[in-house]
Amino acid sequence: MRIICVAGARPNYMKIKPVMDALERRGAEVALVHTGQHYDPAMNDVFFEDLGIRPPDHFLGVGSGSHATQTGRVMESFEPLLAELSPDLVVVVGDVNSTLACALVTAKGGPLLAHVEAGLRSRDWSMPEEVNRVATDRLSDYLLAPSPDAVENLRAEGYREDQIHLVGNVMIDTLLANRERAAASDVLARHGLTPGGYGLVTLHRPANVDDPEVLAGLLKALGEVAGHCPLVLPVHPRAADRLTELGVPGGILLVPPAGYLDFIALQASARIVLTDSGGVQEETTALGVPCVTLRENTERPITVEEGTNVLAGRDPERIVSTAVRLLADPPAPRRPALWDGHAGDRIASVLLDGGPAQGRPRPTDHG
Repeated sequence: MRIICVAGARPNYMKIKPVMDALERRGAEVALVHTGQHYDPAMNDVFFEDLGIRPPDHFLGVGSGSHATQTGRVMESFEPLLAELSPDLVVVVGDVNSTLACALVTAKGGPLLAHVEAGLRSRDWSMPEEVNRVATDRLSDYLLAPSPDAVENLRAEGYREDQIHLVGNVMIDTLLANRERAAASDVLARHGLTPGGYGLVTLHRPANVDDPEVLAGLLKALGEVAGHCPLVLPVHPRAADRLTELGVPGGILLVPPAGYLDFIALQASARIVLTDSGGVQEETTALGVPCVTLRENTERPITVEEGTNVLAGRDPERIVSTAVRLLADPPAPRRPALWDGHAGDRIASVLLDGGPAQGRPRPTDHG
């Protein structure tokens, strides 16, 4: 089979790597398309190097812009490439603008479409990612779900059983494959940290960093948490200027963005993690590190039900009380089923053993 795998932003890289590797081990002809949605070296190049991802076969270079501008640029660039490569199948991952843009082009262009991480739902339509993931599922032929709750979401929305496949979590494939290499990182020494002696913070979602009042409240809460446990904050480019404008409370160490291996090392040795990232909720669960999520909802409820994650929202008092409680009484580590490092292999089996070569018809009705 001739397969296009699409990546566009940092969260995609950890997800596409195990899928590409598994497909190529099975003899598929794989072309990697990088849309260029993330292009900053600190958010892009270092991840390709850390993960050992080969250079993209095609780089679209769409850059930044509004949601509409970025999505439109990806579609304009991807459409002629799809016609040129004429693949049997396109694989998209996650929920960024590139995911939806390439899904739209593929659905109209003819090849089969597979969505890795299908079925995740926050039910918060103010999140651009929720729009992207729901629309991408609607367009897809193969719905590759990471967890049982995602399967139930898809069933409740009327998708056919032959479209839905519980395959496990590809993020954890990448984490487990790189954990020993991450443990060898010197990132703690570089920043003067000791294992278990700090908390880790990530902030990047527009709802948290674009509104000065919201961000000020979060920084106030983090400052209070830092009184119980010093915090380290790798600065996302989206938040850098706003953090400078507002000022950061004492006890919070700002550091440059971390590459994949350094960031896994920082997570693994942290006493607690406070984040608004979906992927970090999963990684901390796999690592057994207490996690406080600075959002009112999560599309990854399995990390709350079976993991180490607690939703604290954006209320400063609730954030502080949640963090203090977890510092005093951390939850027992638990790793959900199928978070075993073999999700990529299961995806390859679904796509290659049940793909168009066996005459699987393209659905004309998604329920």
